[in-house]
Amino acid sequence: MSSNWSYEGKTGPAYWDCLSDEYALCGSGKQQAPIDITESIKADLPPLVFNYQPIPLIIENNGHSIQITADKAGHLKIGDNAYQLLQFHFHAPSEEAIHGQRTDMVVHLVHQNIQGELAVVAVLLKKGKTTHAFMKTLWNVMPKTPGAAQQHDVQIDINQLLPKALDYYTFPGSLTTPPCSEGVKWVILKQTVSISPAQLAQYQALYTYNVRPLQPLNDRKVLSSN
Repeated sequence: MSSNWSYEGKTGPAYWDCLSDEYALCGSGKQQAPIDITESIKADLPPLVFNYQPIPLIIENNGHSIQITADKAGHLKIGDNAYQLLQFHFHAPSEEAIHGQRTDMVVHLVHQNIQGELAVVAVLLKKGKTTHAFMKTLWNVMPKTPGAAQQHDVQIDINQLLPKALDYYTFPGSLTTPPCSEGVKWVILKQTVSISPAQLAQYQALYTYNVRPLQPLNDRKVLSSN
């Protein structure tokens, strides 16, 4: 659990690259995330095939976010590439923006293939009228203070977190937290998922603004599946 960086003040994003030699890319990288998606190129992209199965809930407050361990939950196939799900975690508001607009929250599903390459799927969450059942299960046992992961006697099915339509944007990027490693395949689902105002407030009571500022696109292209 790394606590030498934060989202504000002298350990905030503007200073990440100065906090450790290992974090240098946070300042010098040319393919950093998150970005603002303002233009995209329609491309013949492979469909996303999620092969997730139910797993016991292992949840932690790591001092930066609420994170769920999911390394037994299955994998995501993108074309011929299979990425094992490792974990997922939340940011409020969303880190990525579309036409300058961030949504109320985002969940980042972090995957890795056998070559060690990462693929992160972003599910954008928006405040709506109804309570989201999957989120309710998580928030019922959400640890209020940072500490070790806790396993609970409840099964979760991560498929319940995904929107019905799986159209997406994709671009090469980085981790959005130190060490800001590049070579990450980003997949941003276009359809948002609705959570209740109370569910948003529950998370914001712990983390009101755990987001990195938007990063320059530089010479990257954002591809769109439709």
